[in-house]
Amino acid sequence: MKTRVLVLVALCALLPSAALSQALTSLSSVRVGYTTRKNTVKPTGELKAQIDALDAQIAEAGRLGRTGELRRLYAKGVTLLAGRAWTAAADYSSSLVLRTPAVVVDSSKPYSVRLEQIYTPSLTLQNAVTARVALRQRPAPPAPNQPPQEPAIVKDFGSFDGVGRDLRESPYFFDLDLQDVADGPYLLTVDVSSENQRIGGATLTVALRKGLGELTTRLETAAARASEDLKAEILFPIDRMKNVNRGRLELRTFDPDRDLAAAEAVAASVKSGKDPYAGRTGDFRRHYRLDAANEIIPYRMYVPAGYNGSRAFPLIVALHGLGGTEDSFFDNYNKALPPLAEQHGYILVTPLGYRVDGSYGWGLGTPPADPSVRRTQDLSEQDVMQVLQRVRKQYKIDDSRIYLMGHSMGAIGSWKIAPKFPDIWAAIAPIAGSGAPDTLDKVRHIPHIVVHGDADPTVPVTGSRNIVAKLKELGTEHKYIEVPGGLHSDVVAPNLAAIVEFFNTHKKSVKPQSRE
Repeated sequence: MKTRVLVLVALCALLPSAALSQALTSLSSVRVGYTTRKNTVKPTGELKAQIDALDAQIAEAGRLGRTGELRRLYAKGVTLLAGRAWTAAADYSSSLVLRTPAVVVDSSKPYSVRLEQIYTPSLTLQNAVTARVALRQRPAPPAPNQPPQEPAIVKDFGSFDGVGRDLRESPYFFDLDLQDVADGPYLLTVDVSSENQRIGGATLTVALRKGLGELTTRLETAAARASEDLKAEILFPIDRMKNVNRGRLELRTFDPDRDLAAAEAVAASVKSGKDPYAGRTGDFRRHYRLDAANEIIPYRMYVPAGYNGSRAFPLIVALHGLGGTEDSFFDNYNKALPPLAEQHGYILVTPLGYRVDGSYGWGLGTPPADPSVRRTQDLSEQDVMQVLQRVRKQYKIDDSRIYLMGHSMGAIGSWKIAPKFPDIWAAIAPIAGSGAPDTLDKVRHIPHIVVHGDADPTVPVTGSRNIVAKLKELGTEHKYIEVPGGLHSDVVAPNLAAIVEFFNTHKKSVKPQSRE
């Protein structure tokens, strides 16, 4: 064991688990990944019997609220559907997780990490367990049709004996010295072995930056001198860092280098008496405080080069899918939507929807029974509507030409939000979604363009077919594009131009809803 690292086993009894947290991939995303895999494989025979039995266990674990067990069952299902055996070692490895007080780390200070388990695995350990810890380069996405490469080690912290066989009862603590590591994103890895044989491992993505405390103080001082509108822009990275470190959000929702630099730029503008967003066009990010959540929320905008406030522009509100962010319609789908907005003269805004799995509310349906889920969905809807309100106040928007679109969860969200606020939208464009046909009477006056692939393994095409059948019954103007062989995401980019063209030809004739 290397002496430069201290193992703090005794501290596990002194620190509350809430102080050492990380955000796992949302259970909703895990469930959708499993369902998509199952629908793609279409298991038969013995595999189908195994999956059917597993689904019964999943239903029971969900009913009892056993989230750790759900993660185990989903991991088992994905493994079986991939044609691999679910072994005791696989079960053990899936149980492992790294917990930390922060994933955005001031590397000038000691860094505590603990290895624990989210459920009790089936593997029986008779002998001593050893953990090897390393900091690695954050791997780039593999090239198409190429296997992922093992990321290079930046710093090897060595091996540690005495790891508990039950890491739920006795988590294992490490104190890591990161002072000699350059700022940037990294992957912290722990490989666990017994009798010199690897039996599992855990990884954690971290972002290192020296002097975070001093930078935070400077930004807070600058924000105190800013207007309320710009204060949120300066304080966003501090607020987001807090929520990421508390495990409320995944690190991938925060880019420390980009977001801290942007906040410093706004602070510099405030100091010189300028508003950095006045007259700004092109692609940029904004932030505001969602009071009901007591949290600063990001959204992203595209403003055409020709906008100068002299005339009203149409507006597209685009809602991302499950696991996506406000960046999804900018950075994904061949990055096709912003150029279309420029070409056709639309302002484009993409809300986060509070959380990557916020679901944009519950529409006209029954609120969720779980108070935590209900709060998240309520704030998700509020975020969309408050971002819309902000854009309508800050820009000259043609109230007869406000459009709503979304993909997957965003499409489902479009069919929740449109019936709840039916006086706003000139047309809506759900892609690969589903909805409640009995709510469509509220939007019978709103033209629809609906896109879905008939081979979608994630959201079955019947979701859109049922909606379209109801639109026909109601006499609602609509255009339905069903893509032969189309999957869940590959139908988006090829049909964005058709969606914008549809928007071009539809203008609301009813009196617009008040902005207040």
